Amino acid sequence: MATNILMPALSPTMTEGTLARWLKKEGDDIRAGDVIAEIETDKATMEVEAVDEGVLGKILVPEGSAGVKVNAPIAILVAEGEKVPAQTDAPPAAPGNAPGNAKETRQDAAPAPAQPASQSAKPAATVSADHGERIFVSPLARRMALQAGIDLATLSGSGPNGRIVKADIEAALRKPSAAASDTAPASAAPPPPRAGAITAPHELVPHSSMRKIIARRLSEAKQQIPHFYLSLDIGLDALLDLRATLNAKAPKEGPGAFKLSVNDLIIKAAAIALRRVPRVNASFTEDGIAYYRDVDISVAVAIPDGLITPIIRGADHKGLAAISNEMKALAGRARAGKLKPEEYQGGGFSISNLGMYGITAFSAIINPPQSAILAIGAGEKRAVVRGDAIAIATMMTCTLSVDHRVVDGALGAEWLAAFKAIIEDPLSLML
Repeated sequence: MATNILMPALSPTMTEGTLARWLKKEGDDIRAGDVIAEIETDKATMEVEAVDEGVLGKILVPEGSAGVKVNAPIAILVAEGEKVPAQTDAPPAAPGNAPGNAKETRQDAAPAPAQPASQSAKPAATVSADHGERIFVSPLARRMALQAGIDLATLSGSGPNGRIVKADIEAALRKPSAAASDTAPASAAPPPPRAGAITAPHELVPHSSMRKIIARRLSEAKQQIPHFYLSLDIGLDALLDLRATLNAKAPKEGPGAFKLSVNDLIIKAAAIALRRVPRVNASFTEDGIAYYRDVDISVAVAIPDGLITPIIRGADHKGLAAISNEMKALAGRARAGKLKPEEYQGGGFSISNLGMYGITAFSAIINPPQSAILAIGAGEKRAVVRGDAIAIATMMTCTLSVDHRVVDGALGAEWLAAFKAIIEDPLSLML
């Protein structure tokens, strides 16, 4: 019996994803546990395994399709020798085509009535929205048209049943004047670009699922969380000396091998500071402030599609070598898009380090529902005053962004002072 293969929910927050790639083709035998596709979620590209066996009878959603809703059918699985049900030959309805809207469905499926010779033949999908007719367009094409300021009513769709698809928008972008003159009535002037539309020549790259989620979450964070910033210059020389000593004594190969980075020591120092000032390890909720029992630190890692924050869990209880090796493994899987949801979901505090890019200071946006994120600048030689003399020291500027509903100025300053004391006297990292 034919069964639908549905778009899976690969994380608790996932509502839609991009079907990045099919690893099986129509007609292939499928066994339970076979990897059949790769799904791009808001955080990573994950493999999808089959739960039933049979033959991949029909692919309903082609690879590269964005905005595929969770639990939407993406393919049909049939038994050996079984035919694909006839109704699956029709393309899936565009989002917004509700099952109860029978009138529109019948008009879309039925042959178009003959038109008098004096009327120009035109698919119903391309009739102007001004006449109350529905314009059939894929979600991706609709977003591209909105961003480019293209009036969908001026386009003729090349997709099934006259549906406007990505290729139609790309063609309109390449030849905007020709597209407008071919589809608009001769008496109508081209519609003016909408306010804020990009009119200069450009290449439009559709958003990935991750980029859309990052944009939404950061906008919400900046709009809804009252950010408050505290900056402090911290001496690094003692920490750099300790790092050099430990790396010189570390095994170069084998199970116990490690090589510490400055970031590894910063993670450990932040974890200890959170133990000393635990009220920063918290989140705001409508019912009260949630104080975390564990010290789980999210560390920002840059990847091609944006940013992801794998988590070092229980960082205050782990040694420097363990933190270093775990962070390298997490960063590698993050860049390969292979992180598991439990490796990036959660965390009570974040660290963002741009020092390796030469950035001396910056303010980071809080990663909700957390209440604080530490921005680390580059270590650099600076002239400092010690006593009544000027000396040269390696300094870095750290900026703590806090949710003022949870962490006020005095509490944030207390945490930064604890962090500074650990960095400038780093032997406590060994305890």
